[in-house]
Amino acid sequence: MASAHELARGRERLRALIEFALGEGWRVVRTSGGHLKFTKQGCASIYTSSTASDHRAERNARAQLRRADRQAQAAAASPQERSHG
Repeated sequence: MASAHELARGRERLRALIEFALGEGWRVVRTSGGHLKFTKQGCASIYTSSTASDHRAERNARAQLRRADRQAQAAAASPQERSHG
């Protein structure tokens, strides 16, 4: 797997996002179109541009990753709660 530095291609904000995602257990790959694809077992895939023009793009992508984690945890907990009800 490519390193965060290679995936970021010199973009400092993007490298911070990639390092965050890797630390949270996400797998990060670059698509053939140059976008970044974040995948994690039990979570929906998340795609983001590697050349975002919006200064909030990195924060928005980070929020999407956190949200996907919360949704996956809630979905995993739901069957357990139903069996105890």
